[in-house]
Amino acid sequence: MDGPIEGHGRCPACGEPSLRPWRAATPGSGIPAPPGDYGLLRCSRCGSAALTGPGSEAGVGLHEAGAGVPARTGFERPLERVRRITARRRVRLLGRIEPRDRVLDVGAGRGGLLAALAERAGGASGIEPSHGAFAAARSRGVRVENVSIERAEVEPRSQDLVILWHVLEHLDGPAEALRRIHRWMAEEGRLVIAVPNLGSLQARLGGDRWFHQDVPRHRTQFTLEGIDRLLRRSGFAPARIRHSVIDQGALGMWVTLLNRLTAQANVPLRFLKRDLHYSSRAQAGRDALVTVALGLPLALVAVLLEAGAAIARRGGSVVVEARPEGEVALEAGGA
Repeated sequence: MDGPIEGHGRCPACGEPSLRPWRAATPGSGIPAPPGDYGLLRCSRCGSAALTGPGSEAGVGLHEAGAGVPARTGFERPLERVRRITARRRVRLLGRIEPRDRVLDVGAGRGGLLAALAERAGGASGIEPSHGAFAAARSRGVRVENVSIERAEVEPRSQDLVILWHVLEHLDGPAEALRRIHRWMAEEGRLVIAVPNLGSLQARLGGDRWFHQDVPRHRTQFTLEGIDRLLRRSGFAPARIRHSVIDQGALGMWVTLLNRLTAQANVPLRFLKRDLHYSSRAQAGRDALVTVALGLPLALVAVLLEAGAAIARRGGSVVVEARPEGEVALEAGGA
């Protein structure tokens, strides 16, 4: 296997030279991953994990496939309504936003959250490196640039709120990205991050079949301690952590439970996208039977399990609010 994503055995979360071989990792179904063996290195200090194996040479192309792409079926219209409801729910999770606030959605995706933000703040804008997602976002009429964090030109101290909603786990150098974002933020600004939680109950139940593992699109798997250390060494003071059951939490638990029973992973989502491919009818029939027969009961179980996990601070998706403090210089060559 190749080295860890930030090199020299350093954890991309806490920055310590404490990565150790952990286990193999299977690429997410429906993702055109570069061929080769993937694995995870576990940090003995903060418990986060880093991906090894073929590098990220596929770049943003990895994000044009997999669980995050839109459905290509007649379900698209009702699913878009669900996305709008979800986006408004996320805006509420972001806390108070004033009409004059300058808000930047980093990794804006297809623009759903950015469109909801624009209803609250006239200064809402976004950046998105994926060409397909950028085009979809532009079709919503939102202000978005087709650019990465590294290439974005944002005026220093100009942003009152910066959002990275399930973005950090996709980055090869999360600390370097956060240090750059730190320079964009107003003195009293807020940073809000949402990431999957490797220390969650669903991650433990799912193992290599955990919905949010999603390699090789996800380069780092964070624990709560890992995200706390990452923020602090990048110039931020964590202020609040919430475990979100409705947004990503219950869905992640439900699909993870199904993944333990089906031959292919993420069957319900991939059915909507029409990218399920089986080597035999028998295998396809078994997955269909399991999903139809157990889908609803497991959905109810998933909600209960995830609610309990959130109470125990082991939710599958966490939302972290932080504030910039001090001056942080950009570092060359990683964390």
